[in-house]
Amino acid sequence: MKKTKTRRALLRSRRWGFRVIIFAVLCLLIVASAGRLQLKQKNAAYEQREEELLAAIAEEEARSEEIEELKKYVQTKKYVEEVAKERLGLVYEDEILFKAIE
Repeated sequence: MKKTKTRRALLRSRRWGFRVIIFAVLCLLIVASAGRLQLKQKNAAYEQREEELLAAIAEEEARSEEIEELKKYVQTKKYVEEVAKERLGLVYEDEILFKAIE
């Protein structure tokens, strides 16, 4: 009979060992899944930030193109004539100006 009690005690201790191992594995799974969720949230935030930055880059590139076009326009004779007429009030010798009466 002593063999059976010892055997039962051994089986009980093995069961507790398995339970502890299963509990530890479950705890690790819970921690890993929580970390996974945090990483997904960070990834979503980074993707949103990336989209915002790409949009800002596109806006700045469009603005840069506008500046280049303006730079080319400023160097033309037509621009110089417009500025001379608007700001300085200059006209060609054969040009007639009509002003409205206020």
